[in-house]
Amino acid sequence: MSHTAIRPVRRLLVPALMATLLAACSLSALKPYKLDIPQGNYVTQDAVDKLKLGMTRSQVRFLLGTPLVQDAFHADRWDYVYQLTQRGETVEDKRFSVWFDGDKLVKFEGTVMPALRPYEPLNGEKAASAPIAAEQAASAPKS
Repeated sequence: MSHTAIRPVRRLLVPALMATLLAACSLSALKPYKLDIPQGNYVTQDAVDKLKLGMTRSQVRFLLGTPLVQDAFHADRWDYVYQLTQRGETVEDKRFSVWFDGDKLVKFEGTVMPALRPYEPLNGEKAASAPIAAEQAASAPKS
């Protein structure tokens, strides 16, 4: 084959190869990995059980953390919002609100999250085994 006969083949081959590669980019089977994204305040029932009417703002902040939303139009209400997104879809959406009169807690309501055990992942997948505490290691029988 002469050098001039290869040129037309190359002219057809390059665009065909590029079109194939571009078409492969749109395949639905090839998707990027999406991280599990927990956002906001994880308010547990244990923390809510410790709330008492009449607590100060700083005491509530100590128990529940800094609120995600502090609305300028509702300065006496703090909203604790939690959202978990897995594979690009929201799977949990929780809201817990507290109301103050001046500096005193007067009302609280909303949905809470279950208490997490140490080393438990948020998305419910099996966690790796947790290291044992120093006290447990010291009290373990020696062989």
